[in-house]
Amino acid sequence: MKNNITTFILFLIMLILIIGIIIFGRAIYTDLLNSDEVTYKVDNIATEEPEEEKDEEQKKLSETISDSIQNIFSSNSGEVITPNYYDENVINKFFYNQLNNNQKILYSKLQDNKQNLSQGDYVIDFGNTFSETLSQETGTDELSQDYQTAIEAFTHDNPDLFYLDVNKMYLNMKTIKKIITTSYEVFISAAKNSTYLSDDFTSTAQIEKGIVAIEQVKDIIVSKLSGTDYDKLLFIHDFLLNNVEYDSTYNNIGAYGVYGALIEKKAVCEGYAKTFKYLANAAGIECEIMQGVATNSKGVTENHAWNCVKIENKWYEVDCTWDDPIIIGNGKITNDIKYKYFLRGTKTFNRDHKLSYQFSEGGKEFTYPEINEKDY
Repeated sequence: MKNNITTFILFLIMLILIIGIIIFGRAIYTDLLNSDEVTYKVDNIATEEPEEEKDEEQKKLSETISDSIQNIFSSNSGEVITPNYYDENVINKFFYNQLNNNQKILYSKLQDNKQNLSQGDYVIDFGNTFSETLSQETGTDELSQDYQTAIEAFTHDNPDLFYLDVNKMYLNMKTIKKIITTSYEVFISAAKNSTYLSDDFTSTAQIEKGIVAIEQVKDIIVSKLSGTDYDKLLFIHDFLLNNVEYDSTYNNIGAYGVYGALIEKKAVCEGYAKTFKYLANAAGIECEIMQGVATNSKGVTENHAWNCVKIENKWYEVDCTWDDPIIIGNGKITNDIKYKYFLRGTKTFNRDHKLSYQFSEGGKEFTYPEINEKDY
């Protein structure tokens, strides 16, 4: 009888151990299965084609682009350059669509005069368009706020405005009183004896050459794109990582825009984000600039910019800046680092990125596309 009890106890212990192993094994398998969403894409990226072939392709692309840029800036033929200014209508006016009527009027006039803005002192005249608003008691404050909102939407929808410093642009409101009538005139201009060009760009000729060079770089990159939207975004992402260096001095020419990234090959996070949007839009893919704060691996929280893109009818986030860390010495970027922030969902990004919905203190709260929770 004693032996039977002992055998039964041993059987129960073995049964409990077996059940425990099965449960533990299932948990590990489930965890691995869930993590495949991350590792599968990284592994695929690494093995889609031999690394040597990818490096050689990127090297040839870089050489072609460098030759093209050099030809444009070294040309002294006197040939008239007529750049084609980027048209945000290629995709959609994501931020324009969030504006009220007055804000849309201001934005549209800026868009219509985009080429004239490269002069740096061109006056955009609205005549008496806003007389009804300005006749109200709070009209001046209201229109000033509308102008700030329109500028913010305009610059976010147009990533190629590397030559403008919108802080040097002013909305002027004139009140003209006559005996029995009062009228109002509104125009945008630079300060007296000044321009609203960025300090890095001093002439229309310089700007137009820059625009043509950027367009040629864009055209070369787009000509290399093929396959699915995923393939195109991957190529653009890798191009930026292979060709752009983070400007830790924050003072390189055009570092905050597409000029710094594509021509000078040095940019800050804003430059990476604008350039990724510019190239993704050129490829026919919806892409927006996101901004806020981010906390890096050292625990430092700072202002930051990144992107979201629409692929297979869902939105995902991309941070090319953080996928392109500064490597000291002969270090190499591993795939775990290189694609850590490529096509990720909110579950990944919300760990260290926090969105700002106001682009200026007291400004309008804009919305962003609804991002998918899970990674692509």
